[in-house]
Amino acid sequence: MPKQEAFNALMSEAAAAQEDSAMLFRQAVGDVRAIKQDKITPQSQRPRPRPYPKPLEVNFDAHLSTRPPDEIHTVGIYDSLSFLSAGLQNNVLKKLRRGYFGIDAEIDLHGLTGHDAKRQLLHFLHSSVQEGCRCVHIVHGKGYRSQDNLPVIKNELNQWLRQHKDVQAFCSATPKDGGTGAVFVLLRLSDKYGAEEDDV
Repeated sequence: MPKQEAFNALMSEAAAAQEDSAMLFRQAVGDVRAIKQDKITPQSQRPRPRPYPKPLEVNFDAHLSTRPPDEIHTVGIYDSLSFLSAGLQNNVLKKLRRGYFGIDAEIDLHGLTGHDAKRQLLHFLHSSVQEGCRCVHIVHGKGYRSQDNLPVIKNELNQWLRQHKDVQAFCSATPKDGGTGAVFVLLRLSDKYGAEEDDV
């Protein structure tokens, strides 16, 4: 076979093989459609996620008045507690004792150390005011195991509540609600709930 014919035959076989390869590729890929744009948004131009607000730290001790309360007598196991803020009428305590305001929340401080009781009390009062609670029930225990029958938590609570800026009044609970081992506390309404002083 002349060299030219051999070369032409070789080129024809190569072209046929290339066409077969192209056909196999189209069969494997399927239909191809052109996209409208081929630009990719750079990472720097994409909107950044909004940061979550950092929760505010609350200084619960700031709710306690720095002014020392009036002279407070030490109370015993069976002594009742009673307090009324200046400017409120005496019948507020009568309503409070009778359960007129109901009970919106309660906490039990019985058995806690003085430090833990104060921390939980301040947190509880802050949360109660923020939630719009008007009257809360606090169990402090009667302190039967206290030295000289002088309950520690009860006496400390008697001072803390008098110093708290959101406490308007408190008194020992009814017998069915703990008697001299618990108190009903009337709280100031948070500004976001409006003032309803007609009830007191």
